Amino acid sequence: MAWRIEGTYFENCNCDMVCPCSTSGLSAPADQDRCRVTLAFHVDSGQVDDVDVGGLTVAVVADAPKLMSEGGWRLGMIMDEAASPEQAEALGAVFSGQRGGPMGDLAPLVGEILGLETARIDYADDDRSHRVKIGDAVDIEVEDFVSPLDATGKGVRVSGVGFPADTLAAGLAKRSRVNAFGLEFGNEGKNAFSAPFSWAA
Repeated sequence: MAWRIEGTYFENCNCDMVCPCSTSGLSAPADQDRCRVTLAFHVDSGQVDDVDVGGLTVAVVADAPKLMSEGGWRLGMIMDEAASPEQAEALGAVFSGQRGGPMGDLAPLVGEILGLETARIDYADDDRSHRVKIGDAVDIEVEDFVSPLDATGKGVRVSGVGFPADTLAAGLAKRSRVNAFGLEFGNEGKNAFSAPFSWAA
């Protein structure tokens, strides 16, 4: 059966703004020797088969080589503790790529699953500010960047990206600390993207 989810997302990696990996379709190398990135997805509404998954959040923590298209990504997933077993199974299948869609396109690049954990996830999407806190494991706040030369005040946008949405707002991390799945890093002052997303398969 089909599925669809939509909501908001943001990410923070250790590249400088603007991340060359995302804007090149993973064909350009990262700024650092490894790409360390955290992505948080809040599902405002969605259905996976007959399971309603609205109101839940999923976070993905990843470590990848400098050239992400080479594959061999190491990836861990944190599921919202508010999810029922059925909801967790449904969202886990979508975000692991088992059900196709955008994550399914990336699945061949994943070389190692570091684990699946369940925790309370506090997620906030407030205009240009985006935050996620997951116990002692993840604490990130990013802010969309508005150029001082931009009279419209709309902020910097990158279009034609494709994943996880066509147009992303570029930004910087105000706070960034991750200690999960054996990965420990902080990307404060580094690249961030945010956007509404809508996926289906």
